[in-house]
Amino acid sequence: MSAVIQLREFSSYAASLAVDAPLSSSQRQMDAGIARLREGAKTFAKLSLDQRIVLVNAMQQGFLRVAKRMVQAGCKAKGITLGKPEEAEEWSTGPWGVVRQLRLIRESLVGLKHSGNTPIGPVGRTIDDRLSVRLFPGNAVDGMLFKNISAEVHMQAGVTVESLERERARFYRQPDHDGRVMLVLGAGNIAAIAPMDVISKMFNEGKVVLLKMNPVNAYLGPYIEEAFAEAIRQNFLAVVYGGADEGRYLVYHRDIDEVHITGSDKTHDNIVWGPAGPERETRMQRHEPLLKKPITSELGNVSPFIVVPGPYSDKELRYQAEDAATSYLMNASFLCCAAKMLVLPKGWAGSDVFIQALQEVCAKVPPRQAYYPGAEDRWLKLTTGRAQVKHVGNAMSGSLPWTFISGLDPNARDEPLYTQEPFCSVISETRVGSADPVEFLERAVDFCNNKLWGTLNANLIVHPQSLKDPRISQAVERAIVKLRYGVIAVNAFIGMPFVFAAPPWGPYPGSTPEDIQSGSGFVHNTSMLEGIEKTILRAPLTTFPKPGYFASHRTTHRMMPKIVAMEESASWAKVPGIVFDAMRG
Repeated sequence: MSAVIQLREFSSYAASLAVDAPLSSSQRQMDAGIARLREGAKTFAKLSLDQRIVLVNAMQQGFLRVAKRMVQAGCKAKGITLGKPEEAEEWSTGPWGVVRQLRLIRESLVGLKHSGNTPIGPVGRTIDDRLSVRLFPGNAVDGMLFKNISAEVHMQAGVTVESLERERARFYRQPDHDGRVMLVLGAGNIAAIAPMDVISKMFNEGKVVLLKMNPVNAYLGPYIEEAFAEAIRQNFLAVVYGGADEGRYLVYHRDIDEVHITGSDKTHDNIVWGPAGPERETRMQRHEPLLKKPITSELGNVSPFIVVPGPYSDKELRYQAEDAATSYLMNASFLCCAAKMLVLPKGWAGSDVFIQALQEVCAKVPPRQAYYPGAEDRWLKLTTGRAQVKHVGNAMSGSLPWTFISGLDPNARDEPLYTQEPFCSVISETRVGSADPVEFLERAVDFCNNKLWGTLNANLIVHPQSLKDPRISQAVERAIVKLRYGVIAVNAFIGMPFVFAAPPWGPYPGSTPEDIQSGSGFVHNTSMLEGIEKTILRAPLTTFPKPGYFASHRTTHRMMPKIVAMEESASWAKVPGIVFDAMRG
């Protein structure tokens, strides 16, 4: 079959789905929702901790009730077969993170009530003598289910032990407003993003929220409304629907105080600066944005996957290749954190072995339905006319093949794959440095920081034996410090910090409205830290049993609903069933 797959126009494709997506909200409906939120904003800002805990419990119970139906709807929309391992993907990118986040928020509110602050783990120091705070594992269940995996937060320079304590959970201890209305423009790719953004803005910042569903997954809106019905009843949340016109009306609405968007930098710039053209350029030169209100955002990334040379066995390298494949394959590669740029050492034999192993994993996974609008156009623009392109899998009508582009020149100045996020089934490869780990890391960090677009997330693979050499260990820690990314995963799937919810998720701080990169601000962050620089997840090179997110896991669709149920209260009673399914994978 030809690699150029003819996809249907998205409008007719969406209409062919047996999913009832709500129609666009009228201006009258949107105005009414905002008016109700304005009424509820001052009440919400003054709620007691006990009242907030009651609300969190109601929202969590509501989400548990709709979880299975949301997963079924997501599978239907994306062409995923129910009752098969791939069903687990919708559990892990939907209910898991939401239910867990609400539990952790509840624990933080209880901590504020009883001790005056949110709970955190041990405080340490980075290699450049800044504070670090461990946030995962948060309890013994985490430690048992995710053995030897940890997540820490590197704080910005100037944060002290005293300010860490004093400024945490700022809204509850030093309120900076008495009621504000936040517009959340929901993401269209995975089910968890919109509700988790809502929870972050409501409980971390004390703001009521108007959620506009993305047209791509608007079918999830009624489930969110049902799950969060108590927040809606009290005028703390409203859900509306529509596309660009409705979004434009809302962002400039006089009664919307702030905006948060998960989407693309192009959408962000249209909102902040107006349509592309001379008028936008003039505004940017004058630093006079069209949007005059605060905006936070998460806008994607050309996500690097950096493999440090080392004494890997064939089994170890293949394990990490499957981990990389997960980051590339999940959700048909429609993820802001999907692995998109393999950064490999020049002159190291393991580079070729890694690429081959990655392609072998992908060859066993049938190409997925390319449900996200514009996927074919992006795929064609990035692949047409290239010499070193390899397609894997038999892509049927409506899908795109897993596509590998190799041999990219790291010094190229006009390479689109370095500056455009391939929000489709494309992954690329370039090679820098040498087989010396220290030299490679220096070149890889420079390449990622200065060549690749985006500041959201990066993966780093390093052999534990290499870390026993102080020279290499220090080079790895320096690389972690120097990489300008908001989330870094070492030897693990980059999506784990997202779903763990306690770690902050967001771009590296320091972007400007004129050069927004991957956005600004952190979400999740259930300990409500201030002064965050980045999140670091660390994991063993290999684990047993294999992670539930691996494409080859055979029982993950049975395990994931049990994990979601466990997260309600971190119940030990649910753990044996989880372990049983994990071992059978």
